[in-house]
Amino acid sequence: MPDDSPARDGSSAPGDHASIATAGPDPLLAGLDAYVDASRPEFERRLRELVGAAGVSADPAYAPDIVRTAELAAAQLREAGLAARIVATAGNPVVVGEYLAGPSRPTVTIYNHLDVQPADPAEWLTEPFRLTIDGDRYLGRGSTDDKGPALTALQAAQYAAARALPLNIRFVWELEEEIGSPNFEAFVRAELPRLATDSVLVSDTIWISADRPAIDYGLRGLVTFEVTIETGTADTHSGLTGGPARNPLAELAQIVAECLDPATGQVLIPGFADAVAPVSAAELDDFVASGFDVDVFRAAHGLAALRTTDAREVVRRIMAEPTFEVHGFTGGYTGPGVKTVVPPRATVKLSARIVPHQQPTEVFALVRDFITTRHPDAHVEMEAALAPYLGPRTGPHAELAANAVEFAFGRRPAFVREGGSIGAVLTMDQYLKAPVTLLGLSLPSHGYHAPNEHFDWTQAAGGIRMFTHYFAHLAAAPRQVVPGRS
Repeated sequence: MPDDSPARDGSSAPGDHASIATAGPDPLLAGLDAYVDASRPEFERRLRELVGAAGVSADPAYAPDIVRTAELAAAQLREAGLAARIVATAGNPVVVGEYLAGPSRPTVTIYNHLDVQPADPAEWLTEPFRLTIDGDRYLGRGSTDDKGPALTALQAAQYAAARALPLNIRFVWELEEEIGSPNFEAFVRAELPRLATDSVLVSDTIWISADRPAIDYGLRGLVTFEVTIETGTADTHSGLTGGPARNPLAELAQIVAECLDPATGQVLIPGFADAVAPVSAAELDDFVASGFDVDVFRAAHGLAALRTTDAREVVRRIMAEPTFEVHGFTGGYTGPGVKTVVPPRATVKLSARIVPHQQPTEVFALVRDFITTRHPDAHVEMEAALAPYLGPRTGPHAELAANAVEFAFGRRPAFVREGGSIGAVLTMDQYLKAPVTLLGLSLPSHGYHAPNEHFDWTQAAGGIRMFTHYFAHLAAAPRQVVPGRS
């Protein structure tokens, strides 16, 4: 916890509510640098605790670690001076923490997730579920996705709460984001009266470049589905049946070829992109100005070649265009060597990333009908669906966010769209009826979902400054800047 004595540099003392409320944000920011430097050991200790709780939501074997993660998170919120509770759902719990300045004050809700992707120790240089500190780098599963950013926001809230900032600050930490947030909507609906808020912050996105901060205002949606063909009841010998026997793997390969031009990435399904809203020239200019570099992008993701090397076209495809992707085939023999059988059944796993104005159910229906019209015995089943999100890139909250980023990192941010999806954003946008701002801190080099994932102190320190600046100016802004609850 921060020192409760008056700051030596003349900033307001903790609990000096009136001085901050009347003098604006400057007193809060005056002592911020000293706090950031002093808070590093506390940040590292908290991150070590959370990384050590291997909350892999996709694997039921890690259920005890999910519970441990929730308990640790609640304890850390309380330690930071916030009230905390663990809310049960039909699946994994949600942890809620609150600093309440008063009912007449605006409320900001900060969303992060604390569940993580699986990690194969054989692929890591360090133990994935044990934080390793290498200079300014913090290696461990969940360090950047999304425990490091969550704790960065908490360190800022702790500073603000200790100084009685006239702003209600609420944390919502989910433990099912990595499996599509299946129970988050039910949580929000059940807790809706207690979740009333004026604005929402989400810190689960990635900058395009370490050299230029970025604020996301859009997310692609997602439709995942499987296509299965069954042509028999058992493996057959290709020497005895090959030729007349139908091969489901070959037929699925034909289906994929009918749907997608692999050289260009163009989706060949009529009507697939009809609803896509074109990106404006100004938006595309900002995408490129984010610091995007084709060679850096290719190296960061280990890509030997790209369909295009034009930077403008690459960012357009990532941020503003839909995709059709092939993720894997199942069926037949996949062991060493070649086993010459014709399999009786095979499945291909597919997905489409969709963009604003495309609807998941409509996209799936187009794909299903296109495939089954040509291959009547193909079974097409949707696994999951998530709509795209498009928020404002201008307006009071965008301006507050841009100013906070510039204050913390020394550069005006670019406004971009995220190529991935965050289901909780859609839920909060629908039910909380409050503007959602995406203030991410992760970098392309941090290795989201990859071996040797890491976060770093530079981003954490800047993030504490960024969130504190945002909180201070949100509290000091005229109330009409913050849309009222509905």
